[in-house]
Formats: sequence, C-alpha cells, structure tokens
Amino acid sequence: MEIRHKLAILADAAKYDASCASSGSKRKATPGGLGNTEGMGICHSYTPDGRCVSLLKILLTNYCIYDCQYCVNRASSDTPRARFTPAEVVRLTLEFYRRNYIEGLFLSSGVLRSPDATMELLTEVARSLREDHRFGGYIHLKATPGVSPALLEAAGKYADRLSVNVELASDADLQSLAPEKNMAAVDGAMLAIRQRSDELQADRAAGMSAPIFVPAGQSTQMIVGATPASDRAILDTATRLYDAFKLRRVYYSAFSPIPHADGRLPGERPPLIREHRLYEADWLVRFYGFTSRELTTEAEPDLSLEHDPKLGWALRNRHLFPVDLQTAPRELLLRVPGLGVRNVDRVLQARRHGPVRLADLARLRVSLRRCMPFLLTTDNVRRPARELDRLALAQRLRPPRQLGLFEAGVAAVSGEL
Repeated sequence: MEIRHKLAILADAAKYDASCASSGSKRKATPGGLGNTEGMGICHSYTPDGRCVSLLKILLTNYCIYDCQYCVNRASSDTPRARFTPAEVVRLTLEFYRRNYIEGLFLSSGVLRSPDATMELLTEVARSLREDHRFGGYIHLKATPGVSPALLEAAGKYADRLSVNVELASDADLQSLAPEKNMAAVDGAMLAIRQRSDELQADRAAGMSAPIFVPAGQSTQMIVGATPASDRAILDTATRLYDAFKLRRVYYSAFSPIPHADGRLPGERPPLIREHRLYEADWLVRFYGFTSRELTTEAEPDLSLEHDPKLGWALRNRHLFPVDLQTAPRELLLRVPGLGVRNVDRVLQARRHGPVRLADLARLRVSLRRCMPFLLTTDNVRRPARELDRLALAQRLRPPRQLGLFEAGVAAVSGEL
C-alpha cells in the first residue's frame, strides 16, 4: 500500500482522539538538531469545534485485537485497515516538519498482539526521532492501559507527553462496551507515569541530575454521550484522576456514531454544547475552587445546556449574593459570573488603594452585564437585590451566541469566565 493511501486511512482514524494539545513542554533544541518546543512554542491551528490540527496526528495502525464497541477501529469493524512501519512514521514526521506543515507528532495506535508489543513500536518511533535524527519538536504518545511500567518509563524518556485514555466514566461502562479494558489497568498505567515523574522531580530537588521524563505531563480523554453516564459522573471521574495522578488535562469528546454500531450505543451524537459545558466545568474545578458536586445536583446531574456552569451555580445559590466587591474574599469573588481569575486578582490589588467601581471593572473588560446583578459596589448598591429577584434573570444573562471551545478558552484566560 502506498504511503499516501496509508496516511489517508490512519490520519482519518486518529481524528476521534481529542487529547492532542501540545502545551507545557520545555525541551530545548540540540546543536545541529531539528525543531524545538521553546520560544514561541507549538503553532496551533483549530477546527471550528476547537480541535488542534497542528500536529501530525496519526495511528501507527488501525488493526486492533480489542473490540471496544464505541471505536470505529474495533476488531469487528469492517473499516479499511492500514499499518505504518516505525521508519515510515519517522520519515513522514521529518518531511512534514521540514515543509512547515506541522510542529510535532501525535502518535496513537490500535493494539497489535498486546499493549506491550504496541508500546514498543510507538517508543521506537520516538527513539529514532530523538536519537537518530536529533528531532527536538513535540512528541505525544498514546499508551494502552496494561502497558508495563518499564515500557512507560522508556517512552517517557522520548515523549513530551504520554496519555492513557480512560474513555468511559465507570468500570461498569468499560466492562459493558470495552471488555478488554478496566479501570484498574487505566489507573495502573497513570500511576506508573506519576510515580516515575515524582521520583525524578525528587532527585532534581535533591540536587541530582535527572533525565527528562514527559515534561508536558500526562492527559486522558473521556467520551461523552456513548453511555447514559451523567455529567456528574464524568466530572467525578475527572476530578479523581486529577487528584490521584496529577493529570495535566482531561479532554472530553462527544461520541460520534459509527457504522454497524452495537445496539447499546446511541444513534445520534450528543449536542456539542454538552462537550463545551464539560470543558467549562472542568476549568472551574481546576482554577476556580469549585468541586464537581457543586456544579450539578442529585436532582439535575447533567449540566445545563442553556447557561454556563458558573452562572447555574450562582442562580442556585442566590442567597450568597450580592457580594461586596470591596470586602469579599477571593474565593467568593471567583464565584461571581463574569469575573475571571486574572481580573479577581487585579480587583484585590486595586481595592487596597480605594473603592473599585463599575467603571474600573469596565476598564478591565469585565462583562458588566453578567456580573452586575451579583456585585455590590459604591455605584451599584440597590440594583443587585432587585435583579436577583427577577425570575427571568437566567434568560437575560444568557450569552447572545455560543462560544466555540477555543473562544471559551481564550475568554477564560482573559478573565471573562
């Protein structure tokens, strides 16, 4: 099979994996080497739904001995098959890089013979790029649950990031749709990566020289909508993984219906806005001090599709508002809709020198429309109480249009979330 034909099949087969971001690595270029992850970093392109396409994102092969029912590459699927050799992937990466098509490699694979046998091939690609060609660009390798710690250690020597996809929120869902996988194997692989990273970090802290090991950390992906799992269950699992294994990111990918699918799978994909709401909630858990259980309730375990999770929490807890912008603690200000982390820190600095008014917030580009009902300032004293009593408050504060995932990330970083 020609390389072009293989590339068409294996690049298309890789599109379902969302965990391909390339941030966080600090791998310096070597003299005479090719590429680096320093300076301006990785150049990203984004599709309209927010997925990164700047990396050469392919599978080593879509042949697979596993029969995960949600996967188009499952053993029982009749999808066209192809397989690269490690040397072919190395050549493609170098040629694409030299032509400025890509800035790094995201390499996954179906499971050939066993997780260990597959990981050996993926690691050989990374080893050849680093040692034979002195490639300093970004490399992300996907590990299958069940890979031995020794192979994960070898892969982490060459990769900037490793990821082990949990895919589904519970062990029961995995046993039902992916019987070859289980949560214990996922946890075991993630734990091996974390322990090795902690060991080397402790060595550096003690003044010893330690090799590079996954400088961009580890990540995972969960499929949204393939099972009846609620947003609460998904966020609970994500929070557990963040806490237990120091994950850099959890990615959420809306289920895509596949041909000849198992009858237990839905016939339609969930609305992309659900995936978007999970990213917003994930951001709130990681940077705003929320817990997953605060963003949903027993009665409503799924996030609202009508408004963002932060506004939903504020509307359910109107008794806590309005808060005084001049005296409220940082933890409470972070829970005001329209105030982001950066602007909360700016407010805390500014109020040391005098009252902070609505005009000051406007200069910080805070969304006054969103935050005014929840804030007391010297020039906004009576209005908040009246606004909070309005039944149509949620409707009035709804954004005029839905932000895309990338736009939402920019908004959160700039302090508008």
